[in-house]
Formats: sequence, C-alpha cells, structure tokens
Amino acid sequence: MQFYIGTPGWSYTSWQGITLTQEIKEKIKERYGKIALSGNTESCCMPGSVCCDTEASAEQALLTVGYNKKELESIPQSSLLGVGCGAPLNFAQLKEGETVVDLGSGAGIDVFLASKQVKDSGKGKNVEFRKGDIESKIPVEDHSVDIVISNCVINLTTDKVKAFKEIYRILKKGGEGRIAISDLVTSKEVHGEGVNPDKWCSCVDGAITRENYIYSIKEAGFKDVKVLSEQVYMDETQTDGRKITSTVIGAVT
Repeated sequence: MQFYIGTPGWSYTSWQGITLTQEIKEKIKERYGKIALSGNTESCCMPGSVCCDTEASAEQALLTVGYNKKELESIPQSSLLGVGCGAPLNFAQLKEGETVVDLGSGAGIDVFLASKQVKDSGKGKNVEFRKGDIESKIPVEDHSVDIVISNCVINLTTDKVKAFKEIYRILKKGGEGRIAISDLVTSKEVHGEGVNPDKWCSCVDGAITRENYIYSIKEAGFKDVKVLSEQVYMDETQTDGRKITSTVIGAVT
C-alpha cells in the first residue's frame, strides 16, 4: 500500500491569471494541512444533513457516506477526519497482495482499511509517504500499481484530464489496472470570474458535471467507465443553486 499526502497541481491560467490559481493552491495547502494535523474543527466538508452541524462528529459524516461503524472502530481514531465524500473501498474489490495508491490520503483512513484487505503480502503494512503533484507528476513508477483510489480529491484539481492521465500512467495496463474514485460532481459548473478560492477549497467550485467527469476519465484512456454509486451531498439550498452529488466511479485500463 502506498499513499500520498500531496496537493493537486494547478495548470489553468485562463481565469484570472496565475495569481488566482496560486491563491487556490495555497489555500488548499493551508486548509487541508491544518485539518490533517489538528482535525476537522473549522472546515465543513460534510454531506447533506450533517453539513455545518456543529454537533456532528467526523464518524457521523463517514457513516453517512458509506463507511462501516465496526470497521471505523478498528483503525486509529485520529484518522477519522470526516472530509471524504464517499467510501471508495466498498467498490475497490481489493485482493491480497495488491499494490494500492490512495491519492490525497489525508490522515490515512482508507490506507488503514485497505491494509486489512491486501494483508502482509500486499503493500498495506509497508506504507510509503510520498509528496507529489497529482496533475503533473505522481511519484510512482509507470505501470506498477494494481488500483488507485481517491476520496474527494480530484475535484480540487484544475485539470481533471491531466490528473487522470497521471493515474493511468502508474496503473498496470491491458485491463489489469483499475480505479475506484469517490468524488463530487455538480449540476452547474463555475468558470471565469465566478470562481471563488474558498468555495474551491470546500469542494464546490472545483466540481464539474457528471458528464464532464466521465469524459475526463475516458479522455485519459480508461475503458469500461461505470458509475457505481450516487447520492446527494448538498442540495440547491446549501449552495448557490447548484446540486452537488457524491459519486463513485470505476474504470479499467
């Protein structure tokens, strides 16, 4: 099991120049770095009914998006930050001995859970931390990984196609590599001067439509792209008229 605590890279400069994209990048580093170190006490990136409820716990948020209470009790409680939007491992079908890459692993919740499935013969007990740029260079060798998982991270990137091309590069080819990605999609995208760095950090302004998300995966070379799960994450009343949906998508190389 290999996992990475890294900030997605930024490549778009057409909105308001490099200044805006750099501001977004720095805000993401600051916000999620703080959450990883001290817990999710100030940032609300929780689903539906628990969003911005000061009484809601990280565990409640995780149960809402599909995690199992018994499994959560079996891993370090410090890894439960409540910032994910789904439970990708429910759809990963991990096998003993596999190498798994978790992009944007935060405090390691999915890594701990995955380690119990790949066991000693997989890269689960031998964990490597690597800092990388999801869009420009994931620090992993070509064609060396069985499966890539991610939980509410790709929406933070500014070039989804580049991110998925990097994912495709590190996966084993010929249908042997696969993805199980949990992420947010939106009913209406935000472009140009409408982009708000704070809302981008909150997993809202960086989200794209379901159709464009699937297009990005296919454009990177993946086949057999399937929507495995969908549930409302935020409705129109919780945003500025946009419906945000938590979606788990699978595909193979």
